[in-house]
Amino acid sequence: MSEIPTGLFYTEEHEYLKSTDEDGVFLVGITDYAQGELGDVVFLELPSAGDSFSRGDVFGTIEAVKAVSDLYAPVSGEVEGVNSALDEDPALVNSDPYGEGWMVRLRITDESELEDLLDDQGYSKLIGED
Repeated sequence: MSEIPTGLFYTEEHEYLKSTDEDGVFLVGITDYAQGELGDVVFLELPSAGDSFSRGDVFGTIEAVKAVSDLYAPVSGEVEGVNSALDEDPALVNSDPYGEGWMVRLRITDESELEDLLDDQGYSKLIGED
């Protein structure tokens, strides 16, 4: 069973948004299910602070032993920061996807887009773990 924390927003492409202590700013990463499907993560190509994306845009790539996959922006926004710890240890995405394995810090530009995302129960159904 995959870990699916409550209180996060999820996409059908297996990214999540986790709120921060700053209003309108979220951490973005991939879900526990996604990292399990990918296998051991060996490299990430992430955007730079200041880059802006619209919902659904590719914001980077993740390379694992099994495959290389695109990462999609769950909502529109501007990257405020990137998790530099992943440069040294990309496997943090595998060991702690919702904690130390976050990828970018995103300031969203259209809060209404959050309404189109899944909650933990919707995501559980999506991956067949309901």
